[in-house]
Amino acid sequence: MQNLEVIPGSRRDAVRSALETAFGRCALNGFEPLKGGVSGALILRFDVRERPYVLRIEPERIALRDRQRGFDCMVAAAAAGAAPAVQYADPAAGIAIMDYVFGRPLSSHPGGPIGVVRALGALVARIQATPPFPTVGSYPDVIETLLASVSKSDFFAPGQLTPHAEALSRIRAALPWDASALVSSHNDPNPRNILFDGERAVLVDWELAFRNDPLVDIAILTIELAESPELQSVLLKAAFGTPPTVRMHARLTIIRLLTRLFYGCIVLDSLSGSLRARPDAGLAVLTPAAFHAALAEGRLKPGTPETAYAFGMMSLSAFIDGATAPQFGEPLKLAEQG
Repeated sequence: MQNLEVIPGSRRDAVRSALETAFGRCALNGFEPLKGGVSGALILRFDVRERPYVLRIEPERIALRDRQRGFDCMVAAAAAGAAPAVQYADPAAGIAIMDYVFGRPLSSHPGGPIGVVRALGALVARIQATPPFPTVGSYPDVIETLLASVSKSDFFAPGQLTPHAEALSRIRAALPWDASALVSSHNDPNPRNILFDGERAVLVDWELAFRNDPLVDIAILTIELAESPELQSVLLKAAFGTPPTVRMHARLTIIRLLTRLFYGCIVLDSLSGSLRARPDAGLAVLTPAAFHAALAEGRLKPGTPETAYAFGMMSLSAFIDGATAPQFGEPLKLAEQG
């Protein structure tokens, strides 16, 4: 058995048991750290019999019910071809083992940008066709709870996020929310969670997965990968099989803003226990374009608390800018009409 010194001491026995259950007593090569998201999971690549795999160890602070939900969704998605094959999953121990996917840039897709969004629409369709994921409440309810929590953090003065709460209330009053229409959703299909092996796309990091509005995953994909109305129409048709209506585009506009607020709240809420003060007040005014430029130019470093903070603040700013724009009234009016 491979030396497990890279594994925290409190988790080694469970990891050893997981590896032996999945592969028997065989030699392992590697344990190469891989970058993860904001969850804090330890993610390692290793090889068995010249085949690569990924070991994921969830933080002990993650509640068992949340690990159970995330692992159940991941296993269901893998069975549908929407996630890498799962070799082992024990939510009680917080340990999962998946096939490693040799990822290629989405830009290398032979169909170009249209081929990319068609593939991603098909990926969303595969997820939504799985047996329904667990529910955690309506998306607006989840966001309202997160917003209330982050409003009390040291990042904000009292009342600073009141405009965000008021805008969310306006959206909730206008946006029909049908619990019976909710579908299995990843809820975080950003480009860092998409792996493309040259033939198909799959998603990793399922800790935020639950049953949600059919447009949530689509909305997140439009933020970086399908920004133009033309690509959005291709994406919607690929996911749902029919050309999108004007009302569907209007609802997508609203849901996209909700995803901005969700991201901002969940990232900043995750930082509030470890990052008490604002790293740089100037980060709060970054637009989405300026944020991505700062990453590209190296002024922000991926994976750092400062970058997570900048992303969270940018997301909150993008939400309120969109929700208070004069042209936002038309999507709200169309949404109210059903």
